[in-house]
Amino acid sequence: MVFKMKEILLGCEAVALGALHAGISAAFSYPGTPSTEIMEYFLQKKEKYSINAEWCSNEKTAYEAALGVSLAGKRAIVSMKHVGLNVAMDPFVNSAISGIKGGLVIAVADDPGMHSSQNEQDSRYLADFAKIFVFEPADAQEAYNMTFEAFELSERFGLPVMIRLVTRVSHTREAIETRSLKTQNKIDKTMPCKEWVLLPTNARNQFKKLLEKQKDLLIESEKSVFNKTSKKKNSCCAICSGIAFNYFMEVTNGSIPYFKLSTYPMPIKKIKNFSKDFKKIYVFEEGYPFVEEKLCSMLPARKILGKISGAVQRTGELNCEIVKSALGKKIIQNLKASIELPPRPPQPCAGCPHVDLYKALNEAKGSSEIMVFGDIGCYTLGASEPLRAIGSCICMGASVNNARGASIAGAAPSVAIIGDSTFAHSGIPALVEAAKHNNNMVLIILDNGTVAMTGAQETMLSGNSLLQIILGAGVPKERVKFIEPLPQNHELNVSIIKEALSCKGLTVIISKRACIQLLKRR
Repeated sequence: MVFKMKEILLGCEAVALGALHAGISAAFSYPGTPSTEIMEYFLQKKEKYSINAEWCSNEKTAYEAALGVSLAGKRAIVSMKHVGLNVAMDPFVNSAISGIKGGLVIAVADDPGMHSSQNEQDSRYLADFAKIFVFEPADAQEAYNMTFEAFELSERFGLPVMIRLVTRVSHTREAIETRSLKTQNKIDKTMPCKEWVLLPTNARNQFKKLLEKQKDLLIESEKSVFNKTSKKKNSCCAICSGIAFNYFMEVTNGSIPYFKLSTYPMPIKKIKNFSKDFKKIYVFEEGYPFVEEKLCSMLPARKILGKISGAVQRTGELNCEIVKSALGKKIIQNLKASIELPPRPPQPCAGCPHVDLYKALNEAKGSSEIMVFGDIGCYTLGASEPLRAIGSCICMGASVNNARGASIAGAAPSVAIIGDSTFAHSGIPALVEAAKHNNNMVLIILDNGTVAMTGAQETMLSGNSLLQIILGAGVPKERVKFIEPLPQNHELNVSIIKEALSCKGLTVIISKRACIQLLKRR
């Protein structure tokens, strides 16, 4: 079957279509901007392509399910945002040591500038740590092509392969050319235990094999058609990776010699050969100075100008103005609007149930110095004016153990606030510990029936299933309270929260009311 028509797709959607055309059998993910649209596309197309596509409880479970598909001989893809890879690190690193069978691709979307994230970490470092091959697309067409090729390369080397996206590639839209649809792999149930059972004696041998593969991965990178060069007479050149190449070309139109870097491990020989005649090398890359660090050790005699040198700003997203400034070109100032618009920080939706919960909590606390720990979700907006209801937001599931630790330190009672999806993601183990030790704290679980922040995806725990998990974790039934956060229930909700704060030991409050946006959709 040949697809002749061009399709207009987001970068995320191009990754998904590339995987579908590569013959995947399954896709797994946990929602997180800027990677969410990958799974959304799979869910739209899963019946047409006869694949399994699922949202999972967290990134670790998603990766392990994709690995299971691979070990059964079929192709699978797992997608997540950059901080989600932290959650999946155990199976991610170990799968490179155990090896895989069917092609396994991990699509990770980094978020430079922290548009919707706690940090702007660079996934290339984690891939380098795991010692796997990485493709970094500059646009949606490359995202499609590289994903298609990644499955072939994954099976050839018996390793997972990463597609490293960034926000602007994930959310750019482009007309892309597609390829022929490959048939799905057949199931293969053979299990080479000495490879897959990572007991120390087996793991040591497997790690040696992984190290031996590095020279072949480097050869693959050296010959990759995705790495491109343009040589002209000049005293300087630029090495650009991913979307940074687009900014560079927009500013220079190729008037400065360039090396477009798209694969890792970095093609050392090719880079050295390209750069041997230039005194200065500019480095433009989105994220941390990963390429620049390696160039400084590869080419110690050259003047390397990038984020480490200070030529390019270290934080935030790259853009054309930053590239112009680094190259010494005059920055064209944008015309200022005739009317200065006031800043518009994000606010909860009108009618959001979390607002009514926070109002009740604030009144129940009164002037008491009670520490309230927040978590990742729409309800994080409760930290802002006028609510100012929570005082922290660290990472998925951290609120429960933060409150537990604070109570142990003597700040009791403390309060943890977490959403139903985040609780299923990584809050359950912390609740088990809090119940075991009966810590003096109140856990408020916001059950709005969806993963609201990323587009109202399916949640794993809501309603009765959420209650059963709480009871199963060891919380006595009489210490589980329920409130419905509505304005007419304000006084009742205040009294329930006050009572929970006055009780010694652990109390769990389930705040149950559907997301207002979910109700609108229904």
